[in-house]
Amino acid sequence: MNIFVLLYNFGTEKEGIHSIELKGRTIVLMFEEKDDAERYCGLLEAQDFPLPTVEMINIEEIKDFCTKLDYECKLVEKDFVPKTAEDRLLISPPQKNLEVDNWSQGDSTNESLDLNSIKENLEKLL
Repeated sequence: MNIFVLLYNFGTEKEGIHSIELKGRTIVLMFEEKDDAERYCGLLEAQDFPLPTVEMINIEEIKDFCTKLDYECKLVEKDFVPKTAEDRLLISPPQKNLEVDNWSQGDSTNESLDLNSIKENLEKLL
């Protein structure tokens, strides 16, 4: 079965797949319908997220990819209707995202800034 996923920097060395974080888990979204995937891209763009491209891929390839990286994958079926707040994230992106250019490196600069801020605030208490 072929599904649609959202890819960043498609065909380059920095290629990546769109995912969301939910309760500490990384979830890769798969769309049964191309129109649903394109709509999700439009919502990402409206929130000033980097714009991914919609690519068709075999569902087994994505499942294998997710298994190897300990990710989860969720299929957004045709005519999907969310029943919970978590389900809504499958049709409408969250308000924040990770920096696309540096996802493989993590966000160590923000961590060090936060640690410096905490240290300064603690020193002010003394």
